[in-house]
Amino acid sequence: MIQKANEAYNAGDYETAYELYTQLAQQDNADAQTSLAYMYQMAQGCEKDEAKTLELYTKAAEAKQPYALFNLGILYENGVGGVEHDMFRAHELHMEAATRGVPPAMYEVALMLERGLGCMQNFSEAAFWYEEAAKRGNLQAFNNLGALYKEGHGVIQDDAKCFICFDRAANGGLAEGLYNLGLLYDQGIGCEIDNDKALDLCRKAAYKGHEKAKEIIKGLQENGKIVF
Repeated sequence: MIQKANEAYNAGDYETAYELYTQLAQQDNADAQTSLAYMYQMAQGCEKDEAKTLELYTKAAEAKQPYALFNLGILYENGVGGVEHDMFRAHELHMEAATRGVPPAMYEVALMLERGLGCMQNFSEAAFWYEEAAKRGNLQAFNNLGALYKEGHGVIQDDAKCFICFDRAANGGLAEGLYNLGLLYDQGIGCEIDNDKALDLCRKAAYKGHEKAKEIIKGLQENGKIVF
C-alpha cells in the first residue's frame, strides 16, 4: 500500500495519497507517518495542521525514520510548528538523520558544527559532513567545503581542492558558488588569473540575486569599466 500511496503522491493525486497514508499511519507505519506529516505541513490534500504535523513527525522520529528526524529537526531549528527554538535538539535530530543517510541533514549538521550552533564548534567534523553531503550532490555543501579548503579550517589548506569545490557548486548554478569561483579567477587562486571569466561568473551570480556580486557589477558600471 505504501507504494500505491507514494505513486499517488508523486502523480499529484493528493486525495488518494492522503487516504492511503492515513490508513498506514494508523498502523504505525513510520514512512507513512512522515509523508502524512509533510502533507499536513504543506496543506496537500488536507488543511494545514501544525499539531498533526508535529505529532506524526514525533511518532515517526521515535521509530528513527530518517526524514522524520530531519524534518522535526528543521522545526526545532526554526522554532516553528508548535515547538520552541532549540538548536541543541535540532542538532541532535539532524545528526541522527545524517547518520541514516539524509543528505540535507548532513549539510545542516556540517553547518551547525562549523558555526557552533547547538554543539561545540568543530571545523574538522564540519568538513567531514560537508564532504558526505557533497558526495550526494548537495551544491551548498560543495561551496562551504570549498571555503574551508580556501582558509584551511578543519582541513589542510588546498587551493586546488578549493577550486574543484567552488567549480562544482558553480556548475550546479549556485549563486554563491558562481561568485566564489569568480573570486578565484580574479585572484588566480587554484587557477590562472582570468578577468573575463571572473566577470562572467560575477554577472551570473548577480543575475541570480547574489548581493555582493550585484555591488561589484554596479561598481564596475559606475566606473565605466563594463556596459551591459
